Formats: sequence, structure tokens, C-alpha cells
Amino acid sequence: MKISNLEELNTPCLILDKTLLEKNCSLARKKCAELKTILRPHVKTPKSIEVAKIALDNQVGPITVSTLDEAEYFASAGFKDILYAVCIIPKKLARLEFLQKKYDCVIRIVVDSILVAEATVDYSNSHSTKFEILIEIDCGEGRSGLYVEDKKILEISKIFSECNKTNLMGVLTHAGHSYSTDNKTEILSIANKEREDALAAVKHFSTFNNNNPIISIGSSPTMLFASHLNNISEVRAGIYMFWDLAQASRGICKIEDIAVTVLASVIGHNYQKKKIIIDAGALALSKDISANRFMPEVGYGFVCDSNSGKYLGLNISEIHQEHGAIDISNPDWFDNLPIGSLVRVLPNHSCLTCAGHSSYNILENNMIIDNWKRTNGW
Repeated sequence: MKISNLEELNTPCLILDKTLLEKNCSLARKKCAELKTILRPHVKTPKSIEVAKIALDNQVGPITVSTLDEAEYFASAGFKDILYAVCIIPKKLARLEFLQKKYDCVIRIVVDSILVAEATVDYSNSHSTKFEILIEIDCGEGRSGLYVEDKKILEISKIFSECNKTNLMGVLTHAGHSYSTDNKTEILSIANKEREDALAAVKHFSTFNNNNPIISIGSSPTMLFASHLNNISEVRAGIYMFWDLAQASRGICKIEDIAVTVLASVIGHNYQKKKIIIDAGALALSKDISANRFMPEVGYGFVCDSNSGKYLGLNISEIHQEHGAIDISNPDWFDNLPIGSLVRVLPNHSCLTCAGHSSYNILENNMIIDNWKRTNGW
């Protein structure tokens, strides 16, 4: 069936399949229910109030954010339980205090530094401001956080225990290195270590008044492949809402599960080089090629029919700022995709691709039914 109103959209733009979004979110909620833990969706992927509510079964519930801009955007929409899952620095504490007071919400923060822990206590005392804190643990990703045996965990916990305005709630970790493999046994092993390191880290606290410490873990692969999540408080995951080719290339999802695409127009035919040129380049698609490690034919994204969303067997082989190129071996494609025609591109990395756009065009029952805004920036 033809999607009659695609032609009305300015390209390039995002198309979000509402049915696939709802299915993906339902499966994640079901998985966490089976694992007897709370799902705290990471909304850095969609950065959209409407998408976040669908992820939470049309509720305003606990969420994870990656920027203070996101925190304010969601707090202004009534979200009260927010985790800012990037290590805080002292100069951001004033904005954090402002947001919590303005929107009457809690924005939980993360630290992995003695210096920042001391600065947070100083700010709390001097401004009579309460903060809820998690210590970040590195369970193997090697990005930020402390190793579970690091003595700084004890030192940081002592710093917070001496201040009655700061509440050390527990620990947070993220097995981002689960994205580095397509081996299900390795993903299971990473999921187990993520859980075990987080649970072990709390035991290194000096004193702990909370009998039920928050143990916050999560990534979409480890959520799906974890054998159990006993004693884990919450799971933070986000890419499962949209999925992308990076995840499909690792067998975490199927290509048919990917809910977001970029609608683009054919703007040129290069007969000499056998290329079809579209108006979606690096800014519309991103330069991420993370799927290529396990699926080298992806290039900068798979090209799909604009109406059905079916993969055409073509990829984006080259990008410039506003241009994308599709290499073709069969010249019939010039007739099949004439100038002015539309294609949809499946992204390598949905988070980065969506960051180049300000809104989603919502697809349901083969029609564009709505436009949902998203936030960008920091």
C-alpha cells in the first residue's frame, strides 16, 4: 500500500514506525518483568517525551538521561525520577540544584572522583541542597568509573557519609563493551560480570544507611541475554526502542525490528561513476559505521523502498555533508530510482543519526499521522 503523504515531507527527515516502537518497548518491559527488576529507559536515544512515555507503557516513570538539557526537557513534562548517568562536575551543580527546585524533581547524579565528591559535599553544605548520588563502577568498558576493588570507593563513601544533605544511594555500571561482540556466550559473560561487579562494589562502602541500595546496571544486549538479575534494582537501556544496524549486525535484533529510518530524496544521477545521489549526507545519517565490523556491506546505511520499508539490496557507499551516494552495478537503478523519488535509509547508530534531526514523523497504518519533537544539545 502506498504511503500517500510521504511526498509531503521535506527531506531528509526521520520516519519513526510507531508499531515497531511499541513492540520493541513492550518486549523490553516484559523482559525486565521476567527478571524481576525495574526498567529505567535511557532516553538519550529518542530524546522525545512521547517516545519515553511509550517506553514506560504510557506512564511518567523513572528515566535515564545523558545531558542536563534532557533532564530539563523531561522534568518540564512532569518526569520526577531522573538519573543523569554521566559523571557530574562541580560547575554543573548549580544548574542541577536549579532544575530540581524549579521542577520539584530528583535528578540523581553519578561520581567516580574524590575531588568531585568533596566538591558536591561542599556545595550541599553551603547551599543547603540535597543530592542523591551513585558511585560509578567500571565493569570492563574502560570508559569511566572505578574498578570494583579500587580503594577510592571506600574513600568516596566516607566523604558522603559525613554530610547529612547528600544521600549515597548505591552504584551504577554500564557494560558498553557488550556492543563489541556478536558472540552470545561472550555477551552472557559480560552481563554476569556487570551484575557481579555492581553487587560487590556496594560492600566496599564505609557505612551505608540504606538497607536496599540501588544497584543500577544496563545495556540492551546484557538486558536481553542476562541469565538472571537477582538483587539488581534497575536496568538502564535505550537502543532497544529503535534498534539499528549496529545491533542487528551483532544479532541483538533483526533488521525488521529497526523502527527509525531517514527519508531522503534522489537528487542526482552520476552516470560516469554509476552513482545515485541523495540529499542525506553526514549531517542526516552521521558518519558512524559501527555495523561494518560484523556486516561490512552496510556502508553508511541500508537503502530501503520508501513505501514498504523493504531493503533494496543497496547501501550508502559514500557521504559528504549534505550528499549521500549509492553505488550501483546495474544501470536499471537509474530508472527505478529517478530524480525526485524517495528512499528510506536504515541507520548504523540510531542515537547519532537521530541527533541530526529536530523531530520524528510518525508512521502508523502506512500513513504519517503526527510529528513528535525531540530535544538536542547539552
